[in-house]
This record gives sequence, structure tokens and C-alpha cells, in this order.
Amino acid sequence: MLTKERITAAATYLLTEHGAAGVTMRKVAAAVGITPMAIYQYFPDRETLLNAVADAAFADLVRRWESADRPDAADERLREMLVDHVDFALEQPRLYDYMFTERRDQARRFPEDFRARRSPTFNLVADAVGAGVEQDLFRDEDVWETSLMFAALLHGLIQLHHGARIGMPDSAFRTLCLRLGERMINELRK
Repeated sequence: MLTKERITAAATYLLTEHGAAGVTMRKVAAAVGITPMAIYQYFPDRETLLNAVADAAFADLVRRWESADRPDAADERLREMLVDHVDFALEQPRLYDYMFTERRDQARRFPEDFRARRSPTFNLVADAVGAGVEQDLFRDEDVWETSLMFAALLHGLIQLHHGARIGMPDSAFRTLCLRLGERMINELRK
């Protein structure tokens, strides 16, 4: 593994275990076995390193979603992506929070970045919604706004759960998300 990859892996581990606040250049360097100054050969600052972690995590998530054998029916595809997304959020809560909710200068923003298809994860949701319109399952409304509505419901629920505002065990929360996601899918129908 190259030094840059080792640095990114160490930062990912620290982020996953301790959140973004737990990722310092000193801690990353100690985990990799290099000096803190050596990191700057690869990453000019902590923010760039954390963005590299987020980009790698988004790429992994997209690979996971794309590698799954997805059904052709758009509603089934949305349902499966919903399950994958909730499972990821429950398995990696600190990484999820950094990727999807913490303020990052390089984070993609709605509507420009999304409509320009710069969000690999959001593109998959929009593609499923668009497929639902083409399959005559869903109403023909703005695909990007419809996808945002779907994603916002899910992200909001996850943030409430991560913030201990939804007081239930992970398994019950997962069931709640799937039930509410199903209601949202049904609201998209013609």
C-alpha cells in the first residue's frame, strides 16, 4: 500500500472511531508511522485529507450499490437502495455523519451540483426515480426535487437517530426507516 493510501486509511479509521474531531495530523502520522510533516507531502491540510476520506467513502458506497444485482422495477430498486443506505448509516455512524451532514467546503450542493450529476450517490437515486417515471410507476415530476425529498426524509431520520432523538434500538429504527421509505415510494406513484 502506498504512503498516501496508508494515510487515507488511517484517517478513515480515526474518523470512523472518533469522528472528524478525532482526526489530527499527529494521530494520523502516528498510526502510519511517519512524521506529521510527511503528511503534507500528500495532503496540504487536514481538510483536504478529510475530503479524500469522504471521496473514497462515497466511491466505496457507489461501488457497493452498483455491484448489487438490482431489480429493473424502479420501486424495488429504491427499496433496496434505502436498505443499503440505512445499513451503512447504522454500521458507520461517524463516517456517515461526516459524509452527509458535516459542513465541508467541497461538498456537493443542491441544485446545481446535483442537476449536473456531480453526486455519485444522488445520481443513483435520481436514476431510479427517473426509471420509475419511464416505467409509468411514478408521477412525472421534477426528478431531482423528488429525489431530494426522498433523500431528505432518510437523512433527517438518520440524523435524529444518531442524535438520540429517536429512542429505539437500531433494529427498530431500521424497520421504521423502511416503513416510512415505503410510504414515500407509494407517494411517488401515479
